[in-house]
Parts: sequence; C-alpha cells; structure tokens
Amino acid sequence: MTRLPSLLDVPPDRLPRHIAIIMDGNGRWAQRRGLPRIEGHRRGVASVRRTTEECSRLGIDCLTLYCLSSENWKRPREELDFLMHLLEQYMIEERSAILEHNLCVRMIGRRHEIPSQVLNELDKTVQMSARNTGTTICLAINYGGRAELVDAVRRIGKKVRDNQLDWSHIDEEIIASHLDTAGLPDPDLLIRTAGEMRISNFLLWQISYTEIWVTEKCWPDFDEATLREAIRDFTTRQRRFGGLT
Repeated sequence: MTRLPSLLDVPPDRLPRHIAIIMDGNGRWAQRRGLPRIEGHRRGVASVRRTTEECSRLGIDCLTLYCLSSENWKRPREELDFLMHLLEQYMIEERSAILEHNLCVRMIGRRHEIPSQVLNELDKTVQMSARNTGTTICLAINYGGRAELVDAVRRIGKKVRDNQLDWSHIDEEIIASHLDTAGLPDPDLLIRTAGEMRISNFLLWQISYTEIWVTEKCWPDFDEATLREAIRDFTTRQRRFGGLT
C-alpha cells in the first residue's frame, strides 16, 4: 500500500510494515472489576476496532491479531460460545467500517473446529474485502504456530509425493510459501498486552527477527496512544538481523 506522510513524529519509512498483537488480559481485566470474564472479551472488541482503525490511519501494511489459539479450546464452554458469538457479531457489524477504511480481512488457523455459522460470516467479510487495498487485517483464529508448521510440512510432503516438487529444492522460501501467512511480510513488531513475557505458540516461524514490545495494560485498556508508544519505541531500535550495525 502507498504510505502517506506519517501522523506520528517519525519518518514514514521507519514505521513497521507488519504489526502482530497477542491480545491478552481480557479475563483479568474483568475480574479486577468484579465482572464476569466474558465482559472483558466484550470490551476487548472496542480495542480491536480502535487498533485496526489507527493502523489504517498510520498506513501500516498489515496487522495480525491473535484472536483464539488452538489451546484456548480448553476454556469453559460458556466462554468459548461467547467468543464465537462475538466473532460472528464482529464480522457482521464491522463490514461497513471495513469498507470505509479500505481494510482487507483474511484468516489464518485451522477452520474445522470453528462453528459453521461463524465461518460463513467470516468468509463473507473476507470475500467482500478481498479487493481492498488498505491495511490487511489478519485474524488468527484456532491458530497455533506448531500446527501451522505441521500443516505446511504436510502440504510440501504431498507435493513431493506427487512429483510436483523436488525435495532437494525445499528451502526457507518454499516453507514460507506454504504457511498460512504466505504472501504477507514477516512481523516487524510484536506487541503483547497484560505484561506476559511469552510467545504462546504465535507465528513461531515468522517472528525470527521481530522486535518485541510488552505493556502491562490488559487488552481492553489498549488504545491508540499505547499503539503509538509501541511504534515510537520500535523506531528507536537498531535491527541488525544477526549482523553488525
């Protein structure tokens, strides 16, 4: 996408192309306020809206949000049902805003465990926004980094078996092209909320040289100012990718 003059006090060419966020702390945010955990998830939707729109204004190429990990299915059924309801509702209610902000939506993660009615609404939004040229909003749903690598190996193995690919030609580029994120740049900046210092099985291949920024704020409190703080910090770092400055 074409970058406009930055709204931040940093040069546009210093902005991250791809920001990934582990949206953590919804339940803790609610419990600290004496509210049910699902209320934290409800409030977290507003943070998603603020963050996607701000990334669009700033000219960020891609924003990947860790919505539901493959391990989150261990949570109580009531909470999972509510999360699926929120996702379905978001896909329906945000379509006009997605068009208004020229956002392109895509999904990564295994589809088979997601309820069909949720997938239907998600697919409608993905198809509707496919030709948009602004920020790509990549939703990681029922996603796990290890599962993604397993699926990529299976795809590559099938091509080798069917004589569509010579095994000796397999390199990093071939592997990357068979990941769920094929076609997207690797994240430049990974943000994690709620003060946790874990990767949590998120984009394991893609974040080899990603800069990590952690905030104590829980996801429902994440706002435009916090996003800008993370980006400003990112622009001060020297990225050597294993080399020397």
